[in-house]
Amino acid sequence: MIMKSILVHKFEDIISVENLLYAWQEFLRGKRNKLDVQQFSFRLMDYIFDLHYDLLNHTYKHGGYQCFRINDPKPRTIHKASVRDRLLHHAVYRVLYPFFDKTFVTDSFSCRNNKGTHKALNRFEWFIRMVSKNNTKTCWILKCDIKKFFASVGQTTLIKILEKYIQDKDTINLLKEIIFSFKPNGLPLGNLTSQLFANVYLNEFDQFVKHKLKVKYYIRYADDFIILSGNKEYLKIIIPLVGNFLENELKLTLHPNKICIKRLNSGADFLGWVNFLGYKILRNKTKRRMLEKIKKNSKLETLNSYWGLLKHGETKDIKKQIIKYF
Repeated sequence: MIMKSILVHKFEDIISVENLLYAWQEFLRGKRNKLDVQQFSFRLMDYIFDLHYDLLNHTYKHGGYQCFRINDPKPRTIHKASVRDRLLHHAVYRVLYPFFDKTFVTDSFSCRNNKGTHKALNRFEWFIRMVSKNNTKTCWILKCDIKKFFASVGQTTLIKILEKYIQDKDTINLLKEIIFSFKPNGLPLGNLTSQLFANVYLNEFDQFVKHKLKVKYYIRYADDFIILSGNKEYLKIIIPLVGNFLENELKLTLHPNKICIKRLNSGADFLGWVNFLGYKILRNKTKRRMLEKIKKNSKLETLNSYWGLLKHGETKDIKKQIIKYF
């Protein structure tokens, strides 16, 4: 039986003026020129002491959200909280993230320090080599997507999961105030805390796959996951098992149109790349999106950011196209 870790930090650690000030410095990165941030900065200490007072006296109420749409790469609805509330999100994150990160499985790669897409793809390549015995055996890959994940997260279920790790009632009540501030259900895209809560929520699924189903070759990035095996029939058996767990325990569903089992030699589409043994090529959608962004913003910083991405695969053709814009 796996023993649950218990958070040792208390409510006072989250709401302390010191933690709020550290959280403010982290929140500021990339936002100094925003008008609402500048207005908050003008009376920073007054606002921080007011927030600390409300938290200490349990009178804090989370405000509403400003809603807007972006395309990155597909259309998404972003919900932006006030500067005051986002500062609190950072303060909560500073205390909770280091604790929860230690409870996550190794092969969860989204929104975690020292993880990310490149490391997920490197892990994927290693798994391919292991399962295919260096391309001497057939490697089958099951790829699944959780349908409308952020909108479907059960807030009450999330609280119950958090309560397994956090015994401090004041901390739980604060987390409830943040989570229930978004109506009617789900997690808002835009909150820093949503990134953490998403991983806490899906860690239940990760633990089930790794420890109950004993799946060895499993990788999850956000709401996408893959399982590799030399046995196609085994992967077919896995599908209803993971689907039932998601529905019964987490109130989530697999996207019916995004469940597929493919042989490696036909190319495995994962995280924007089509992966083969020993090399990968950019997905056509990724290429088009990249070129469109470069057309709109042909600055050197844009080139450098994409150049770093392109070094991870076979990308000679698109590099030639990109250079034309500079």
